[in-house]
Amino acid sequence: MGLFDTIKEKLGMGGVSNEAHKPAAPDSGTNQHATDTVVDSERPTTANNATTTPPGVGGTATGMTGAAGTVSTAGATTSAVDVPAKLDGMAANHPEQLNWRTSIVDLLKLLGLDSSLESRKELATELGCPQDKMADSAQMNTWLHRTVMHKLAEHGGTVPPELRT
Repeated sequence: MGLFDTIKEKLGMGGVSNEAHKPAAPDSGTNQHATDTVVDSERPTTANNATTTPPGVGGTATGMTGAAGTVSTAGATTSAVDVPAKLDGMAANHPEQLNWRTSIVDLLKLLGLDSSLESRKELATELGCPQDKMADSAQMNTWLHRTVMHKLAEHGGTVPPELRT
């Protein structure tokens, strides 16, 4: 798991694998049982209830396929997380006063992650930071904070534009 995935997980935006949402192949023999019985494997799970919509209810969900309402997407399936509200709530309970809105170091500290230069360089490499910015930690930190906020928005988080620029 990469550092960005860990950030998403800490914010409640990740952790549901694609495999949990793939329907069994019709001829696989999986879940073959009498039609009048209920099998535990067919009971909705907490993750399944949170990420699927019953057929015929409301609009359509992105990635929804089939009559069973199975959700399968390229990434983890999540509901939108209000990133600033979540981080503000975490900051209110944190013993240090952290400026997560502008500081990648404070953001990582708030999430309980390693904020060392080595860790930030690893995250910057993972997210594709240009080499010229990697050579200057201040430029890298600015790029990294903006990119993390932008990527959180791309992955379903609600992030206002002022935090992405």
